[in-house]
Amino acid sequence: MLEVILDTETTGLSTTEKHRIVEIGCIELDNQIPTNNTFHTYINPERSVSKDAYKVHGYSDEFLSKKKTFSEIADEFLNFIKDKSLIIHNAPFDISFLNYELKLINKKEIEMKNVIDTLEIARTKYPGAQNSLDALCKRFNIDNSKREKHNAIIDCRLLKDVYINLLDQKEPKLNLENSEIANLKASDNFKEKNNTKRKIIKPTTQELDLHNKFLKSSLIKNNFK
Repeated sequence: MLEVILDTETTGLSTTEKHRIVEIGCIELDNQIPTNNTFHTYINPERSVSKDAYKVHGYSDEFLSKKKTFSEIADEFLNFIKDKSLIIHNAPFDISFLNYELKLINKKEIEMKNVIDTLEIARTKYPGAQNSLDALCKRFNIDNSKREKHNAIIDCRLLKDVYINLLDQKEPKLNLENSEIANLKASDNFKEKNNTKRKIIKPTTQELDLHNKFLKSSLIKNNFK
């Protein structure tokens, strides 16, 4: 089953204030395993970024003004997510912005039935706990040190690991790596055991004397005639 981890960054918190999307990140999964297919783009929102949003992601008006508009990337984006389940943290937020953008260009809106909200899963599993992306990374020992500011594609990579942990599943790729490591360790142990030097037992003085006497015996001399 193909799924897409999806995240967006915006100019503000609400479409009612006509805020827009400035970044979309997507990572495709096949049975919870990342494929090589990703979609990532910055977007010219055709309006200014709020001060609060700028503090979150750091994308300036000048930087975004040089990017394509949503209408210019819409078809490529829709083709990427077509017929795939969308995995989103706090899905209502991202879907509301995506559907706002789609509505502006007269495109069909995304239906929530095709969306899995990891925030809802986390709230069900850990009621009363902090379930932000950062909090879940901490819970599952996922390294989020590169997340100095919000970034759609970085957040997608983190959410991918969070999602797998929320499902209590391990990636087969990781299992294979662990298996390979175990095999290497076993091989190293085998080599180590076989390369261990054998203990040398030296004969005693008495044993050497008996051996010399035996060599001098007539029986040995006759055998060499």
